[in-house]
Amino acid sequence: MEKFIEKASVLIEALPYIQQFRGETVVVKLGGSIMETEEGYRRIMQDIAFMECVGLRPVVVHGGGKAISRAMKAEGIAPNFVQGLRVTDEATIRVVEQVLNHGVNPHLAGIIQAFHSKARGIHGEDIIRVDKMEGTDPETGETLDWGYVGQVVQVDVEPVRAYLRSDIVPVITPLGKGPDGKLYNINADDAATAIACALNARKLVFLTDVPGLLLDPEDKSTLISSLHLDEVDELIERGVISGGMLPKINGMVGAVKSGIRKAHIIDSSLPHSLLLELFTTEGVGTEITK
Repeated sequence: MEKFIEKASVLIEALPYIQQFRGETVVVKLGGSIMETEEGYRRIMQDIAFMECVGLRPVVVHGGGKAISRAMKAEGIAPNFVQGLRVTDEATIRVVEQVLNHGVNPHLAGIIQAFHSKARGIHGEDIIRVDKMEGTDPETGETLDWGYVGQVVQVDVEPVRAYLRSDIVPVITPLGKGPDGKLYNINADDAATAIACALNARKLVFLTDVPGLLLDPEDKSTLISSLHLDEVDELIERGVISGGMLPKINGMVGAVKSGIRKAHIIDSSLPHSLLLELFTTEGVGTEITK
C-alpha cells in the first residue's frame, strides 16, 4: 500500500506545477551524449510527450553533434573547429543539412509520435534568417571565417505557433537562410535561445552532459540550483563559468533579460531529468532568474 501512496504523492507534488505551466511554451534544446543512444532519445522524447499531454506546449530544438562528425568522416571531410565552432564549407553544409533535416529531425518527431503525441519537424531555414558570423582573433587581430555559420537575426514563429495551437510538438533544426539565400549552420544553443525569445516562452531548458553549473567542476555536490542575473558576471570573472558552459549561460541570461521567466540547464543523462526539473519542488539542475 505504501508504494501506491508514494506514487500518489508524486502526482500531488506535480499538480501545482502542471496547473501553473498549462498552456505555456517551453523551449527544450536537446544535445550532448544523450543523443548517441536510442534509449536516450526515447527517454527525453517521452518526457516531451508527457509535457504535451498535461497541457504544456513544448518546442524541441536539436543539434546533430557526433552524427554530423560521423557523416563527415564517411564523406572524407576532415572536421575543423575555430574557437569551438565548426567551420562549415560547402561540402560540410551539405552533410549538416542531410543529417539534421533528413536524419535526426524526422527520427525525433517519430519517437514523440510513438508515444501517442503529435509532432512535426520544421527545417530551421524555413523560419530562421541569419547573417554570416564574423569575428576577430583577439591575439592576432585577424578576421575569423567560419564559412557557412550564421548568427540569428530573425525568427518567423508563426509556423511554430500554428503547430502549438494544434497541439503538435514542433521539432526544429538549427539551420538558417542567409541574405545570399544560402543555407547556414547555427549553434544549436543560440538557435534555441532565439526561438524561445521570439516565442516569448515561459521557460528555456538546455539538456547537457553536466548536472548544471558547479562551483567545483569535480564535485557534483557543489551544484548551484538557482542563480540570479546579477550573480553571473562575478562567476564568469572567477572562472566558475567558462569553456562550453559560457555560451549556454550567456544564452540563458539573454533569454531571461528578454522576458523569459526562467532558463534551466540540466543533465540529460539523469532519467527523466526534464520532468524532475519542471514538476518537482527541488528540481535537479541550475535555473537562472531575474
